[in-house]
Amino acid sequence: MSVIRSGVDTGSAEFAANREAMEAKLAELAAEHAKAIAGGGEKYVERHRKRGKLLARERIELLIDEDSPFLELSPLAAWGTDYHVGGSVVTGIGVVEGVECMIVANDPTVKGGASNPSSLKKGLRAAEIAAENRLPTINLVESGGADLPTQKEIFIPGGRTFRNLTTSSAARIPTIALVFGNSTAGGAYLPGMSDYVVMVKERAKVFLGGPPLVKMATGEESDDESLGGAEMHARTSGLADYLAHDEQDAIRIGRSIVKRLNWHKQGPSPKPDYAEPVLDAQDLLGIVPTDLKIPFDPREVIGRIVDGSDFDEFKPLYGTSLVTGWANLHGYPIGILANAQGVLFSEESQKATQFIQLANQTDTPLLFLHNTTGYMVGKEYEQGGIIKHGAMMINAVSNSKVPHLSVLMGASYGAGHYGMCGRAYGPRFLFAWPSAKSAVMGPAQLAGVLSIVARQAAAGRGQPYDEDADAAMRAMVEQQIEAESLPMFLSGMLYDDGIIDPRDTRTVLGLCLSAIHNGPIRGAEGFGVFRM
Repeated sequence: MSVIRSGVDTGSAEFAANREAMEAKLAELAAEHAKAIAGGGEKYVERHRKRGKLLARERIELLIDEDSPFLELSPLAAWGTDYHVGGSVVTGIGVVEGVECMIVANDPTVKGGASNPSSLKKGLRAAEIAAENRLPTINLVESGGADLPTQKEIFIPGGRTFRNLTTSSAARIPTIALVFGNSTAGGAYLPGMSDYVVMVKERAKVFLGGPPLVKMATGEESDDESLGGAEMHARTSGLADYLAHDEQDAIRIGRSIVKRLNWHKQGPSPKPDYAEPVLDAQDLLGIVPTDLKIPFDPREVIGRIVDGSDFDEFKPLYGTSLVTGWANLHGYPIGILANAQGVLFSEESQKATQFIQLANQTDTPLLFLHNTTGYMVGKEYEQGGIIKHGAMMINAVSNSKVPHLSVLMGASYGAGHYGMCGRAYGPRFLFAWPSAKSAVMGPAQLAGVLSIVARQAAAGRGQPYDEDADAAMRAMVEQQIEAESLPMFLSGMLYDDGIIDPRDTRTVLGLCLSAIHNGPIRGAEGFGVFRM
């Protein structure tokens, strides 16, 4: 039988403690999400409503199909910075007239929707996801343009925003702009470079330079409407393809545009008769230990996210600290690599390399479930070739062409993060659980390495070593690395696409797999040189 049988004791004190810790982390996460949802705060939300305008998330809700899901991406962008949590923009994947689309909505209650460095990073990540997964993009525009005090960080790289629109169009991936308010200066190129443009009458304003700038530059007197109003662009300049009476009408027109795209997925369809997991997803709250040094069996996770809890394990007796095997998820075939005991040895690296090659032979997407402290170190392992075997695994991950998905469940340290397809290795989507941590190594190990180096340096100079200073340094470094390895810090830097409730893992991955299949699914036809 390939159906996973659970060994978790849900009545144990350990399970209860794990669950309680996870629930506390989820409560912290909900509080941070609430900051993003609140926008600029009650004062600015009320002012926006008094103008008869919808909020960004309300626009999205009307745009997507009724009762369909919206997979919000990077909701904690800018966390830990001076900018508003969320980065003054909402991004995510929603279904519009049966078509999965990337939706990008400015939040005008946060500094008028002005773009700061976090907004830019978030928007560029959304464009990357849209391009890789062949998703039409709908921009819900209302922004005053760049947050001028931060222009040095956004002006030059910000040009990619407009380049991405044109390259998307060239790749026959449609781009649509629904303009509800300001779209000024460089932002005017957003509708200017979109395939379809809808502007709201008496509300939308699109111009390279507003009346004050025109007055300063040319001496010409003008007003908003004649210079860049929706009716002018619909009747005179031709920039607007459609003139909407109000916001609801603009959204109706946007949905109509998508309906006429004649859009077809290029990837295979899922099996329609898949079964839900036999094992209860609620148990995922208590599976990850509070101390990540304590290993847990990833099969307990796999059995709660794959169809029918059915998993065909590959090479189960070899390289046992890495679990590999085949399953279906929401009807889509998938290969899974999941860390079991944390450390990756030579056997695990070779096993992973072969498995990745097999997935590419059969055009099967791969899911990486992270809980690794990295590749094994020590004289025995160095002499046994851990460097070349680890490099072999990283080579396979780097050159694999099937779509990759990554979920950070626990630790994701060192080169193990790379071998398990971390952010730098281009997974189509990467999510983290609240229990996850990621850094070059664990805080205690990193502080210890610095201590050893400093101690050796002092000995080399013939100087006594200050043990009190060493203890203070180690404590400070451990505290810093611990803070910088936590998921909210990493999510704020956009090193993941969001922190998710473990119980939602199956749903999130299903939405991602569906989006991925908008494009073709093809494996690599060759890899780089494997050092044997």
